[in-house]
Amino acid sequence: MNEELSNPQVVLPTAADVEKAAETIDGVVERTPLQYSPRLSEITGAKVYLKREDLQGVRSYKIRGAYNVIAQLNEEQRQAGVVAASAGNHAQGVAYACRTLGAKGRIYVPSNTPKQKRDRIMYHGGDAVQLVVTGNSFDDAAAAAWQDAQQSGATWVAPFDDPGTIAGQGTIAREVVEQLAELGEEPSMFVVPVGGGGLFSGVVTYLAEKSPKTEVVGVEPAGAACVAAALDMGGPVTLGDTDPFVDGAAVKRCGDVTYAVLNGHRKMIDLINVAEGSVCTEMLELYQNEGIIAEPAGALSVTALHHLRFVPGSSVVCIISGGNNDVSRYSEIIERSLVDQGLKHYFLVNFTQKPGQLRKFLDSVLGPHDDITLFEYVKRNNRETGAALVGIQLGTATGLHALLHRMEESGIECERLLPGTPAYEYLT
Repeated sequence: MNEELSNPQVVLPTAADVEKAAETIDGVVERTPLQYSPRLSEITGAKVYLKREDLQGVRSYKIRGAYNVIAQLNEEQRQAGVVAASAGNHAQGVAYACRTLGAKGRIYVPSNTPKQKRDRIMYHGGDAVQLVVTGNSFDDAAAAAWQDAQQSGATWVAPFDDPGTIAGQGTIAREVVEQLAELGEEPSMFVVPVGGGGLFSGVVTYLAEKSPKTEVVGVEPAGAACVAAALDMGGPVTLGDTDPFVDGAAVKRCGDVTYAVLNGHRKMIDLINVAEGSVCTEMLELYQNEGIIAEPAGALSVTALHHLRFVPGSSVVCIISGGNNDVSRYSEIIERSLVDQGLKHYFLVNFTQKPGQLRKFLDSVLGPHDDITLFEYVKRNNRETGAALVGIQLGTATGLHALLHRMEESGIECERLLPGTPAYEYLT
């Protein structure tokens, strides 16, 4: 391991560590497909390949780092057990490794972890793991797990801020370079989802030595951009309120090791963030066009393609980091997508004490391709004589201006509820 240039106390992984990790996980972790995407290639003008980590046995790349760390424990350490915190995917990797390697584990997850992920954790871990649900965010769960490790003497298996974890995640870059070489190509750009920065750091660690001309773009959810904050502030900082929707990447504070790796390679990296609603739109596009069931974090990289510029014909790799998505979330996914595209809008409509006001609203306000998707009187004992919450889905996003104009002309009092306001968040 090398020491980070600006901070001699932080020990960083190297490409050699990634190579060693590849040997450790060989035969356990899948060599996932590198799938060419005609649709995304046509949109971007580049040759876009999808690294399908959603096809791992645990449906995410997280098994790479978790298995690499636990496999290096001696028998005494395995008997003492391991402790981990996760939003769901790292937990599945830890659970699988515990069961396979004969270690006992306690895994902490926040309360917003989808049931699907909780069930899969126990499926992979069986009797080898204990699941502890605590706190409202990953950071809450991580604090509880860290305290457990300190008190019990169990080994802390970090989800991202550990050289062994980072080296394991970096094996993805090694595989991709090999797979592209088999096609006679070299990577021009890697587009990588970013939560705490473990995958981003692992990819950068390997490519910095093996393919230094490759640009690496990290993609964070707009509601939890902790790595960007760290790079802006000169070190890890703890964010305030975060949007937990992209649960696999909703991290309030990046790691010290991940920061050091990324800070040391600023010339080869770029970092952007994308709106959660845009992620939802791309999740639906991946499902409808490629048949890929991506979780929110798994769609981050592809979402970013719409915000980047590419050299025509260059090879661009997007990591589909996971496919652990709960089907019960799709109603919210569709809703967020429609709002993000400007197709779904909410209004408080105050119907006056006159008969026929609802009919007037339907006839004179709605456009020919608009549809009411929600209608609920605020006071349920009123009928056509009180305020109502009305959700309208437009035929096209450009129809909003005309809709607002018709509302003004109608004389009916209509108040638009804007995303991000307390009223909007409460009502939706």
